[in-house]
Amino acid sequence: MKKLLIYLLVAFGGGIIALGTYKFLENEASSKTSDLLPVSSRPVRFIAAGDAEIPYFDFTQAAEQTLPSVVHIRSSQSVGSRASNDFDWEQIPEPFRDLFRNPDFGPFDRQRLPEQQLRMGSGSGVIISSDGYVVTNNHVVANTDELTVTLEDHRTFPAKVIGTDPSTEVALIKIEATDLPAIPFFDSDEIKVGAWVLAVGNPFNLESTVTAGIISAKSRNINIMQDQTPIESFIQTDAAINPGNSGGALVNLAGELVGINTAISSPTGTYAGYGFAIPSNIVRKVVADLREFGVVQRGFLGAVIRGIDGDLAQEKGLGTTRGVYVDSLTANSAAAAAGILKGDIITAVDDRPTDNVANVLEMIGRRRPGDRVKLAIIRKGKPQEISVTLRNSAGNTSVVKKDDTTTLLQKLGADLEPIGSAAAKKWSIPGGLKVKSLRNGKLRNETDIQEGFIITQVNGQPVRVVEDLVKIMSNLKGGVLLEGIYPDNPQQVFYYAFGLE
Repeated sequence: MKKLLIYLLVAFGGGIIALGTYKFLENEASSKTSDLLPVSSRPVRFIAAGDAEIPYFDFTQAAEQTLPSVVHIRSSQSVGSRASNDFDWEQIPEPFRDLFRNPDFGPFDRQRLPEQQLRMGSGSGVIISSDGYVVTNNHVVANTDELTVTLEDHRTFPAKVIGTDPSTEVALIKIEATDLPAIPFFDSDEIKVGAWVLAVGNPFNLESTVTAGIISAKSRNINIMQDQTPIESFIQTDAAINPGNSGGALVNLAGELVGINTAISSPTGTYAGYGFAIPSNIVRKVVADLREFGVVQRGFLGAVIRGIDGDLAQEKGLGTTRGVYVDSLTANSAAAAAGILKGDIITAVDDRPTDNVANVLEMIGRRRPGDRVKLAIIRKGKPQEISVTLRNSAGNTSVVKKDDTTTLLQKLGADLEPIGSAAAKKWSIPGGLKVKSLRNGKLRNETDIQEGFIITQVNGQPVRVVEDLVKIMSNLKGGVLLEGIYPDNPQQVFYYAFGLE
């Protein structure tokens, strides 16, 4: 019995010694490694799939809310030679008629003119009001003869163009329908780089397609616009966008409109990593103008501005690379009237910092003539604020009216200017209109006319100023024949024919 008791006491004592030794060694090891590994106050554990602590982004709600508001737009356009019963083809001068003769048929015959071809197009649009207003891209609807809109529920409607704005690539069309699911707008100024977005549209004629990505940049200028005064301040996203997505919706996870998908950057013409969308704040302003006035009321600062990089900062001794540099001022400009000077640095517009040209153009372009904006500037190293009353392109604050000239020049896709008496005398012509520049329109799409061409007659009637051309063409419904010369070959007369409708 005594031996058993002794064994128990020895075992108990050995256990106490072993436990004490283990605790001592554990504390020693802890003290040696505490300086090497961070200690977390939270318990460390594996996370199983479906654990509530995993960040989870559900795109289904945004997709379900957006899909009914995105439509499929089909367009058709007649191209090539266009005979019309409303146009007397016998007016065509004899040398030009040869282009329409077929040697197999003998003499000129209007019934044997080449048949017009039908060009089909496809894009997307976004319903912005329950009574049928749809916003899309200018290039989706420009110069089309017929538009058909297909809703998500497969109903189809003919559409008419309310107005377009080549400067921003926004267009507004209308279908006769009611109780449509309009999409809510989001303040695009508040969207942040890195935020999740969905692109919804109809790429490759695949209706109701949704892709996801993030906002990868803002205020991007990719030099894609062909207008004289473009506003390029795109939202860049890596959500997959392809041909047919143009005019579709870029939305946040709440299903609110962040932008209108417009372009891609790609060496192949299909998605290669980046897409670009017009910010919703620009879209909202342009659409409001088109609905109210039929033409965009755009405010102009009247200053030529440049982004500031290290080279410019060093060259001009600016002392900063933030903001934009005022390189020059245009005549009768809002900036000059307000006291802006060449060499000023614009750092903010209405208290919003501006670090690049695209951002300034966007902020100014969202205002109308007569609106006042507050510019924060740096002049000779000293900050100050200047209030500027914006003007229209004509240099005043009047409302710009949609007139026949604006409409016609947009349809033609050309900027025209009178040549003046000196040039007319030099080329031995009574006068004419010079094609100063060409963009997407009838002249580029349906003829081979080149910039620099001097239009001397329209359908046999002389033109000297733009108003002459407008007056002649306002009453035409069929074919149009332009006659004129090129300055480098004034002895040869050229003719270009196209259909106006």
